[in-house]
Amino acid sequence: MKPIRLMAGFFTVGVWTMASRVLGFVRDILIVAFLGSGPVAEAFLIAFALPNMFRRFFAEGAFNMAFVPMFSKKLEGHEDPETFAQDAFSGLATVLIAFTLVALFAMPWLVLAMAGGFLGDDRFALATTYGRIAFPYILFISLAALLSGLLNATGRFAAAAAAPVLLNVLFIATITAAVQLGWPLGDTLAWTVPVAGIAQLALVWTAAARAGFRLRFTRPRLTPDLKRLAIIAAPAALAGGVVQVNLLIGRQVASFFEGAIVWLSVADRLYQLPLGVVGIAIGVVLLPDLSRRLRAKDTDGGRYAFNRAAEISLALTVPAAVALVVIPVPLISVLFQRGAFGADDTMATALALAVYGLGLPAFVLQKVLQPLYFARENTKTPFYFALAALVVNAVLAIGLAPVLGYIAAAIGTTVAGWAMVLLLWRGSRGMGEAALLDDRFHHRIWRILLASALMGIVLWAAALVAAPYFAPGALRYVALAVLVSLGIATYFTAAHLLGGLPLSDIRRSLRRG
Repeated sequence: MKPIRLMAGFFTVGVWTMASRVLGFVRDILIVAFLGSGPVAEAFLIAFALPNMFRRFFAEGAFNMAFVPMFSKKLEGHEDPETFAQDAFSGLATVLIAFTLVALFAMPWLVLAMAGGFLGDDRFALATTYGRIAFPYILFISLAALLSGLLNATGRFAAAAAAPVLLNVLFIATITAAVQLGWPLGDTLAWTVPVAGIAQLALVWTAAARAGFRLRFTRPRLTPDLKRLAIIAAPAALAGGVVQVNLLIGRQVASFFEGAIVWLSVADRLYQLPLGVVGIAIGVVLLPDLSRRLRAKDTDGGRYAFNRAAEISLALTVPAAVALVVIPVPLISVLFQRGAFGADDTMATALALAVYGLGLPAFVLQKVLQPLYFARENTKTPFYFALAALVVNAVLAIGLAPVLGYIAAAIGTTVAGWAMVLLLWRGSRGMGEAALLDDRFHHRIWRILLASALMGIVLWAAALVAAPYFAPGALRYVALAVLVSLGIATYFTAAHLLGGLPLSDIRRSLRRG
């Protein structure tokens, strides 16, 4: 198999993720424009969060973190990777079918676990109904995640990265149809979720079949490899569970403040754009690459891959974080303030966005540091670190909520994110040279920080001057586009001149395997 070109793979995943995030913006703009921060919107967001929460627990969080390194090593060593993938596919499908049936019965309790503040009002019944409709999505999307991990390990990133685009395309189409035809929008959104899951699974299954891995639903077998997979995945599952408990804490806090679930969700959507394009793309590409290099005892190659992933992650996310902190109000008002989503909603959401922005580099660095552990099949250590971050989040979110209100949830998430990074960083010190930062990284990082600071000053001053143009009207879109373009131009010019991000290095990275 030809070596995967790390940066080329990163840009492939990043471009498709960018497309998905942009369409996700359109989806959320439509939802809040027609539903605002009212009970139907909050009920649907909780119902949609349920299968997504368990998806990350079963597939992307635990199963894939164990599956991808094992599959990559079997693929590299020609040790019958197809049989291993087939057994994993059947085993995961069996567990998920049983889990889905239990969850449908227990939906009222799951809703209470997600949003205890719903009890006693209309949101509870709505969320329970929507949850039962949407929850089977976990089966389809988790199997799609396994197939995506398989494709990523073989160096085929496009289909897996394109799959989320289908979800948002279907949402946009069904929302438009519901508005035009008078369908109940909440019901329409809920039914779109499992349909989108089937479409995503079909896309990656077809791509895997073309790659020579035609997986099917068969009777599960508890083979030695599958037992080892379960043993490795168990700590990762617990770690994934801790991460989801962190999210649960935030949603529980928000559910006691009317409209807060929508505010935090919209803010989350905006900071997820750079997180998805950079952090998820780096994580998807870096894990199989590191796994393969470690098997081949390519320490220098592993160190190069890790350092370039860290460098490009910070080069793209630090300026994004600065922008989210400096200009959150123009971003939210222009992108989301319309229809049922008013000025008060904008201000509340902008505050949450600024807090999340402070944690954005931490969320991305986690995606860079975790593969150092997972590539070595070490899932226990990140679990212990996740437990510590959980305690930090719970203390801050719950403890500050009576004083600061809903924003305590965002503060807890951000501080816990940085705590997790510090723990992962300290823990990686004993991993040898592959986990050490090289001279190029040390040379570039402070220049990236300085260029980001300069950009922040320019954005802050420009936003003050352009404030009158952000009022409702067509001109505000032009004003925001000019502001964002100015920030991008300022940052990349400063980073290039300071030597933090020479354009020649990006071209060389794309050519290097």
